[in-house]
Amino acid sequence: MEKLRLRPVRTLSGVTPVTVLTKPYPCPGTCVFCPSDVRMPKSYLALEPGAQRADDNDFDPYRQTWSRLETYRNIGHPVEKVEMIVLGGTWSFYPEPYRIWFIKRCLEALDDFGRGIDGRASHGSPAPEYRNLEARVEGRAPAETYNQVVGRFLNSRQGGSWLREDERETWESLEAAQIGNESARCRCVGLSVETRPDWISHSEVLRLRRLGVTKVQLGLQSLSDQVLEENRRGHDLTSSRRAMRELRSAGFKIHAHWMPNLLGSTPAADARDFSRLFDSPDFRPDELKVYPCSLVESAELMRFWESGEWHPYEHEELMDLLSHCLEVTPRYCRLTRVIRDFSAEDIVAGNKVANLREAAEKAMKDRGGRGSDIRAREIRGRAVSADTLRLIETRYATSIGHELFLEFVTPSDRIAGFLRLSLPEEPAAIDELRDSALVREVHVYGASLEVGRRSGGASQHIGLGRRLMERAVEHARDAGYRDLAVISSVGTREYYRRLGFVDGTLYQHLTISQNEPAA
Repeated sequence: MEKLRLRPVRTLSGVTPVTVLTKPYPCPGTCVFCPSDVRMPKSYLALEPGAQRADDNDFDPYRQTWSRLETYRNIGHPVEKVEMIVLGGTWSFYPEPYRIWFIKRCLEALDDFGRGIDGRASHGSPAPEYRNLEARVEGRAPAETYNQVVGRFLNSRQGGSWLREDERETWESLEAAQIGNESARCRCVGLSVETRPDWISHSEVLRLRRLGVTKVQLGLQSLSDQVLEENRRGHDLTSSRRAMRELRSAGFKIHAHWMPNLLGSTPAADARDFSRLFDSPDFRPDELKVYPCSLVESAELMRFWESGEWHPYEHEELMDLLSHCLEVTPRYCRLTRVIRDFSAEDIVAGNKVANLREAAEKAMKDRGGRGSDIRAREIRGRAVSADTLRLIETRYATSIGHELFLEFVTPSDRIAGFLRLSLPEEPAAIDELRDSALVREVHVYGASLEVGRRSGGASQHIGLGRRLMERAVEHARDAGYRDLAVISSVGTREYYRRLGFVDGTLYQHLTISQNEPAA
């Protein structure tokens, strides 16, 4: 099958990513830089590839998931270990019954696809055709806001409600779907959603875990209160710190979003702002998306551009800034993107270079720099021998204690697998984690393989995950913990049970003996 595989990079990170979008829905934010394409969930544009796929499937989670899996299968990729990535607006602002329904339908699509069942024709009531919306939001001087247009459209199509009756589900029905997916052929091995710092609370954290979420994409955008205020972000730096602390304490992987070239900032200020992301224990995200601000017509930023109050950075300024970002990102963080997937025809002003990361990497190398973030060092499709790997351990302070980043690397420092271990120094707010060390992520790189399959020279399924977990147990024992918890996804529960973990309410747990060596 590998000889027929097209676009092999899609699954070289060890999992098969499936991105789905929530439907257009009013947003709690009023950011001046944010696109207001009423055909899409807030901040997305209709010409983005993922948005086009969502529109083709009427934003139905089942159809989006099933269709994406079919595409992967048709071009030769395995689809057994799926990372579900839910994008679109502020996830936490959507009504709870819709969020439960959305995740349940994604899991049902995974289950059905694995069994060869195509249920796309029976997905419920017809969805509103957002693509036919004639109203548009004019960024310079909007007659109506995004929320007004979308809210009115939903009301007119759905009997005065923003939700259809078939877009509501119960927690009990979701839990049944989660149990079914534990042993399904196509399993959800990671679940990511995106939200805002001011919508993270203790109750929301518990809700996210109950949904099965393991990673949260968090829109920090800036670490400057002045910049946040000028851009009407709607939250301050205190909210960002609080959200990071809540998420880290609960074990989530934190995928931060950061935007240079916002209204009121400068290249020099952005360089300092980016460094603060990793200098301060309050932040230090696990993954990071860097989105240089680009101007689109539906954003209120249009009037600031026309008045001269905002202008895009010159290309060389942007290259200097991004090469700095690439160079100072630490080895425990994965810098996933340095550009939004906007079409050049949508961009009024700002960067239109599609291969921006490649250009920034060249600029960094030309000045003698070198990147060491995870994405720059992934093993990808290279052959690996377990005997040549060495274990590197990076320890750093966080807002709740300390973090250990354990990684197996090749002699050339290519990363084959890693584990994130949190060692809190105070009791967690979640009772189940009150006295626990916490494994927040275990990831083995290399081409995604089917469950149980071995491939000569590949880094998956050669025991790296087990070896990393054994080392985590040693560290937890040495630190005095008697329990090691893991934030597992639905599709990895069986794996952790084989390692000796038992199910708790929201996490899985391993009792640590203080007298015996690790298993």
